[in-house]
Amino acid sequence: MAVSSLPALIDALRRLPGVGVKSASRMAFHLLQHDREGARLLARALEQAAVNVRHCSLCHTFTEDEVCPTCRSPQRDRSKLCVVETPADQAAVERTQAYAGLYFVLMGKLSPLDGVGPRDIGLGKLFERATAGEVQEVILATNFTAEGEATAHVIAEALKQRGLRVTRLARGVPAG
Repeated sequence: MAVSSLPALIDALRRLPGVGVKSASRMAFHLLQHDREGARLLARALEQAAVNVRHCSLCHTFTEDEVCPTCRSPQRDRSKLCVVETPADQAAVERTQAYAGLYFVLMGKLSPLDGVGPRDIGLGKLFERATAGEVQEVILATNFTAEGEATAHVIAEALKQRGLRVTRLARGVPAG
């Protein structure tokens, strides 16, 4: 038996983070009642992104090319590699305009209770990239959650054993 279009739309919208059944229903009703063209635009954009967007072969962020524009840029400092959890975290660092190095996007964090281990977030690929010869410093910019701290610790210990300089973003209120 086929699912009706409206319940299917509401169910699809519920997949977004922080969207419950009430919010999903409100969005679906708005699109169908007030913005049909917006609904079609959203559908086309999602379809196009699902088909064309993939992971950069070097840093693992989202891109439509084999290698993302950041990794291709000759203006980036190739001696620094900033490790972040998600492409959203990478975008946040970029908005500061204070960092001009390269990135590695984990696409997650270690979480043994959720079954997320080193292979699931590509630590092998990170270690390979960090030790390929260009990188001199790895900057850990994982979130300051228990899982983010654990992920940073595992990465730091492994990279220090490989002879790399590892630093961590500061947090808190500056004193002095």
